[in-house]
Amino acid sequence: MTGLTLTLMKLGLLAALWVFVLISIAVIRTDLFGAAASRIRVARPSARPVSGAVPVGQAAARPRRGGVPSKLYVTSGSLAGTSVPLGTQQITLGRAHDSTIVLDDDFASSRHARIYQDASGQWVVEDLGSTNGTYLDRTKITGPAPVPLGVPIRIGKTVLELRK
Repeated sequence: MTGLTLTLMKLGLLAALWVFVLISIAVIRTDLFGAAASRIRVARPSARPVSGAVPVGQAAARPRRGGVPSKLYVTSGSLAGTSVPLGTQQITLGRAHDSTIVLDDDFASSRHARIYQDASGQWVVEDLGSTNGTYLDRTKITGPAPVPLGVPIRIGKTVLELRK
């Protein structure tokens, strides 16, 4: 091989390595900062009982399906007992600090899912390209899916549901 060919191969390899580094940095930046989201924070539940929480050892009464939901309630996980009132803004779920509900769950992505009200007034859950997926009543969702009242939404070890 000539010296020129060897030099061009070295420069090509160097360019390919820089492209890989820049793509890696872009992916990490997107995962850390992502798109701007709602700035509403949800405080972690305190040690005292939360209104509507079920004492340990007692079965929770399942809410009736149907009707108009007024809150998103966390039924299990590190935020069990937390509820967020439903309004007109979307609710973002994930490990990112600017999520509406910040999940302390190793199986949740930084921007895992969102719950929003569509034009018809139906509440919809949408997975935002998470690694481990979002489940609606044991079914992994692949696109926006309507959420009936009382049907569990599972993200890792956290389970949420819409309630009256």
